[in-house]
Order: sequence, then structure tokens, then C-alpha cells
Amino acid sequence: MSERSPAPGGLALVESLVNTLDIETGADSLDTPDVRARFGVGEAELPTARELRESLRATLLAHAGHPPHREVAPLGELLARAPLLVAVDARDGSASLAPADTGPLLSRVAAAVAEALVAGTWTRLKACEADTCHWAYYDRSPAGRGRWCSMRVCGARAKMRRYRAREG
Repeated sequence: MSERSPAPGGLALVESLVNTLDIETGADSLDTPDVRARFGVGEAELPTARELRESLRATLLAHAGHPPHREVAPLGELLARAPLLVAVDARDGSASLAPADTGPLLSRVAAAVAEALVAGTWTRLKACEADTCHWAYYDRSPAGRGRWCSMRVCGARAKMRRYRAREG
């Protein structure tokens, strides 16, 4: 949907997970074995992965100043179940938060969020304002006030609706 480049660092994982559902068509790529394998999600973990995806989407909508799209589990409660550890590089002494277990999607998402918090980029990951979209995107605008995943698609549609409402 978006012509934007992927989010930086671990946020690319979060962005790609949120974007596994096309709200407009209802197509959920988590239904495919290849995509589930890419995220390390088995058939049994699918409900948990979808719950995480929608909690992330609600948080990204909040980053953009919009209310949640529906009632979801609070993201903080979900991420609290993911053990992280402080990893220290023996060569240069740098430290980072890392998943205690690299397998589960929840742990990898929690580590990505922690990395983005430290980098100051977490709130730049947003969800599109358009009700039929809510696609995740990384807002690279200087003021951090991006509203749509794509100015050519969702932004143009919103502007056309406003124009027609004024003219109508």
C-alpha cells in the first residue's frame, strides 16, 4: 500500500507485522504458511500473533493522534510477557536490550520496541489515518506530523472527500 521506505532497525519487524492485514480487502497474509514462517509463528500461535498485531496497530494509531480502531489488549500487558535481557558487547562495551528467547514473535517485538525507545524513534511509527487502511508507516517528515501511509492514495482520498463536502 505505501510507497514509503521501511522503518529503521527493529521497527521494520513491527511495521511488517502490522501490515500483514489489508483492512480494505480483509486479506490477512498471516493465513499463508510462508508469511507465518517469516515471523516464526505456527498455526497454534496465530491468535496470539493477531492479538499482538492489533494491539500494535492501536498504539500506532495513538502515535498519529487517532483513537483505537477497536477494543484490543493493551500493548504494555502483552509486552510484559516477553522477557528481555541486557546484552553487552565484549568488544566495545555497548549494551542493548535483547529477547531472552529469539524464537517467539512477542520477544522480538518487545526488543524492537525497546530499541526504538532508546533511539527515540518509537513514536515515529504510526498507522494511517484512513479508516479503510490503518497501514503502518514510519513518519520521516521533519515535524513528525504525517497522517497517511501514502499521500498519493489515502491522502488524496481524504482531500477529495473534504473538497466534496465543502462543495456539496
